[in-house]
Amino acid sequence: MPEYMLDTDTVSFALRGQGRVVTRLLEHRPSQLCISSITLGELRFGAEARRSRRLHRLISTFVESVEVVAFDQRAADRFGGVATSLARRGAPIGTFDTLIAAHALSLGLTFVTNNTQHFGRVVGLKTENWI
Repeated sequence: MPEYMLDTDTVSFALRGQGRVVTRLLEHRPSQLCISSITLGELRFGAEARRSRRLHRLISTFVESVEVVAFDQRAADRFGGVATSLARRGAPIGTFDTLIAAHALSLGLTFVTNNTQHFGRVVGLKTENWI
């Protein structure tokens, strides 16, 4: 069972070999790490927008080593509460980020992101910055 869900920015840093994220990733077994299927979609969008076959290959290689967790009904149910809470407080973080945060919450995972302040608005979401 994974312990950490990686945000899109964390994976992007890893793919570029920037920061200390690669070292931090190597400190964990692949089974401890996962990404949301929403994150995979964001990564594929970035590669497609750049028309980069190289980036698509890097993404494919990366996801061979970590689990891609499907956004399921439990995550969707959690999304409703998270999005409502953020909206009521006037602190939205964007739809994709809210979806991914809700996904991590629904699984009880620590969310690894460079945007800890941004995701800190999500009540109950435990975050770490490996960048």
